[in-house]
Amino acid sequence: MQTVKKTNQNNSEIRESIKKGLDLTFKKLLKSKRQTDGVLVLSENGAIKKVKASDISE
Repeated sequence: MQTVKKTNQNNSEIRESIKKGLDLTFKKLLKSKRQTDGVLVLSENGAIKKVKASDISE
């Protein structure tokens, strides 16, 4: 049972690290796109949308 708890804890830590990494990556992408007045292509409920980076709030 001890091993299961450690595995769940490790999975939670890994999941949290991945979430933080994705958040940081998106912030860097958004900053880069704003500097070049770029557009992001996103999917919302299966529909493709183009959004100006300057229109996205942090």
